[in-house]
Amino acid sequence: MTEKIILGIDPGTAVMGYGVIRVAGQRATMEVSGVIDLRKINDPYLKLGHIFERVTSIITSYLPDEVAIESPFYGKNVQSMLKLGRAQGVAIAAAIQRDIPIHEYAPLKIKMAITGNGSASKEQVAGMLRRLLNIPEGDMPHFLDATDALGAAYCHYLQMNRPESQAHFRGWKDFVNRNQQRICKPPSESPKV
Repeated sequence: MTEKIILGIDPGTAVMGYGVIRVAGQRATMEVSGVIDLRKINDPYLKLGHIFERVTSIITSYLPDEVAIESPFYGKNVQSMLKLGRAQGVAIAAAIQRDIPIHEYAPLKIKMAITGNGSASKEQVAGMLRRLLNIPEGDMPHFLDATDALGAAYCHYLQMNRPESQAHFRGWKDFVNRNQQRICKPPSESPKV
């Protein structure tokens, strides 16, 4: 039975969520989830240093095989996006330092994978994760950032178990060569009626 540990991260500049799941065969269970609280740190560079230290510490404690991170939501506030991108980058750097493969998922993809609805609320995602991971009510994370991180990890688990749905091609010529049966024949080669 193959066992894998996946660390999920929901980047944030005030509160960053993390969640670790253990996959054994076809079963996933929550190991831990929580948040890195950055609200009392005013200096933006000290925040980034704290993120790096805490993510490194989580990696050391749980030894994940892979990291799944939620990609930033593209909003209208460029400054917020820049800050969020830095926080995400520092978390990624902590994983890169340990040679851990990183997978990035859009919030819409995570919601779709967990609930089947790309516009599901954070509460709906948390409720579904509680059922999917068999988390007792008392053990549910208090912050939705933590359940969002668990969602990233669980989304990656689901992606790992999917058969390859799209073939990868080296270019247009490779696609054409591998799909001869799908190509329409010119009118001169069509049978006459």
